[in-house]
Amino acid sequence: MICRLCPRNCGALRTSTEGHGLCRMPEAPLLARAALHHWEEPPISGTRGSGTIFFSGCALGCVFCQNGDISHRGFGKAVTLERLEEICRALIAQGAHNINFVTPTHYAHVVASLLEHPLTVPTVWNSGGYDKVDTLRRLEGKIQIYLPDLKYLDSTLAARYSGAPDYPEAATAAIREMVRQTGPCQFDGDGLLTRGVIIRHLILPGQVGEAKAVMDWVAREFPPGTVLFSLMSQYTPWGDLSAVPEVGRRLRRGEIRAAQDYMAALGLEGFTQERTSARAEYTPPFDLTGV
Repeated sequence: MICRLCPRNCGALRTSTEGHGLCRMPEAPLLARAALHHWEEPPISGTRGSGTIFFSGCALGCVFCQNGDISHRGFGKAVTLERLEEICRALIAQGAHNINFVTPTHYAHVVASLLEHPLTVPTVWNSGGYDKVDTLRRLEGKIQIYLPDLKYLDSTLAARYSGAPDYPEAATAAIREMVRQTGPCQFDGDGLLTRGVIIRHLILPGQVGEAKAVMDWVAREFPPGTVLFSLMSQYTPWGDLSAVPEVGRRLRRGEIRAAQDYMAALGLEGFTQERTSARAEYTPPFDLTGV
C-alpha cells in the first residue's frame, strides 16, 4: 500500500513485511501486547479491565515516550487479521469491558477491516491525537469511544518534543471529527462509557501554561457534558533527554496543583491524577503477552 493514513502524508510504500515512512511499520499489523489493563480512566477500565491491544510503531517522535521500545524501535510480532480477531475474542472472553486499540493510527486500515464484523463490546481508539480526518471518517460507525491525546496547541513545542509542528492543527481537527461521530458521552448502568470522547493531556515539566491553553480550548470548543477531560500527571523522564534537558525531571507538586485548580475553575468534567501516578504499572511490559 502507498500510505497516507496519518497527517504526515508521506506516501511510503508499506508491504506485508517491510515498513517505511515515519512509522516504519509494514502493512500487516505488528503487536507488542494484548491484555486486560486496569489503569485507563475509570469508565473505560471498570472493574474487569480494558482489553488493550498495543500496536507497534508510531508516526510521532515524542522524545519522552515511555513506550519507546515499540513506538520508536519497532519491537513487536506480526499477526494476521484472523489472529487479531482471535485476540479480540480472547480478551472479551476474559471479561474485557471494551477492546482498546492503542496507537492505531498507522493501522487504521487493519482496524477498519477487523470491524467490518462488529464486536460484542465497545471499541476504543486510543491515539496520540495525530490523526487524519479523512482516515477517521472511514472508521465512522465502527469506533464507539475515542481516547485521543491533545498534547500541544503550540507548534513550537510540538516540533521540539514530537517532531510534528502541524500537530496542533491536526489534533484539534481530529478531535472535532471524533466528537461529531460519537456525540456526547453515554454510559451504561454500571457507569461504563459506551460512546463518546475522552481528551487526555499529559502535563510536561515547565508547561503548566500549555496545559491551561489546552483546557481553555476544550472548554471553548465543547459545551458542558459533551466530552470528558483527563489531566494526566504521570510524566516520568525517559530515555535520552540530553537534547531537551528542561523535561528531564518529574513534575513538581505545585505544577500539578496549579493545573488541577485551573481545570476545576473551568468546570471541566473528567479525571485527574496525583503525582504518585508516575509508577511502573502505568507502562505495562511489552513482552508479547497475548499476541
